[in-house]
Amino acid sequence: MSFNSFGHLFRVTTWGESHGPALGATVDGCPPGIALTEADIQPWLDRRKPGQNRFTTQRREADAVEILSGVYEGKTTGTPIQLLIRNTDQRSKDYSEIAKTFRPGHADITYHQKYGIRDPRGGGRSSARETAARVAAGGVARQVLAQLLPDLIITGYMVQMGPRRIDRTRFAWGTIAENPFWSPDAATADLWADDLDALRKAGNSVGAVIEVTARGVPAGLGAPIYAKLDSELASAMMTINAVKGVEIGAGFGAAALTGVENADEIFMGNEGKPVYSSNHAGGILGGISSGQDVVVRFAVKPTSSILTPRASVTTDGQNTEVVTKGRHDPCVGIRAVPVGEAMMACVLLDQLMLHRAQMGDTPGGMIG
Repeated sequence: MSFNSFGHLFRVTTWGESHGPALGATVDGCPPGIALTEADIQPWLDRRKPGQNRFTTQRREADAVEILSGVYEGKTTGTPIQLLIRNTDQRSKDYSEIAKTFRPGHADITYHQKYGIRDPRGGGRSSARETAARVAAGGVARQVLAQLLPDLIITGYMVQMGPRRIDRTRFAWGTIAENPFWSPDAATADLWADDLDALRKAGNSVGAVIEVTARGVPAGLGAPIYAKLDSELASAMMTINAVKGVEIGAGFGAAALTGVENADEIFMGNEGKPVYSSNHAGGILGGISSGQDVVVRFAVKPTSSILTPRASVTTDGQNTEVVTKGRHDPCVGIRAVPVGEAMMACVLLDQLMLHRAQMGDTPGGMIG
């Protein structure tokens, strides 16, 4: 199986399966001399790990990261950083009954069609457990960004669960970390709790929309055509398990606007830098960051592992019904929030390094 890596100069390769002994990431291209320990990465993994409340899978994993290479005396050396996360709470027997049956909505059937073999234990490589490795790599990226762009703040949050959206007039950054849904709207978070309790008791699941905002992104990151900042971000978010759609800024909503409404008017600010009347572009124009907040939104489908019987087929071509037992997220979008943040961090660092490689200390235009 190829294509397990992403990034250009800051390059991440993930490996491992949901029910294997461990999973992890190899981070290549990290600059030397960056302060880095397991304690710098662990808080990000703690935000993603399962079993933290009744709204997520009850699989219990410490998700404790180990740094095996690339760091000496607390500083990165510039050589590949190997990150290891051991699996400690596998229950592979939960999947013994479906080893020869394809679960609707899962990658079981396509893995079998492509490779002729698959790991049925928790989905193997296609499991959302793979995202723990991305979050660990994102922790490394954040350490580098903290040194190179100290004003950068990356924040993810849920803006929709099922049909219910947040009320943006109640948006509060400080509320995000105070509820299990990473919601900037506390009132909607309470309603989501009731919605998800009912779905969880029924053995059902629901989708969600996650928004990730990067504040403090400098102007100039990205390229005009084949390495656009928005295309790199869209690609990164689409690789997250269960993601089915990505928007930048106004996204599909821009199709309902007129040119007058959509244009982000530009004015000179008090500090001699341009300011904008709005941010329909999501902080990216022509593939290059404008200095505004970079805003990405992605849709996560409902968890496919549900207790309601669904029609399917077996590996030998027989019709059957499937009930997926085990421990699963009723809304996988909740734990996708820190994953989206990690992918944002990795892409921004990669683009910053590419920008510096091409431009060096060239200041660019006199404005911005």
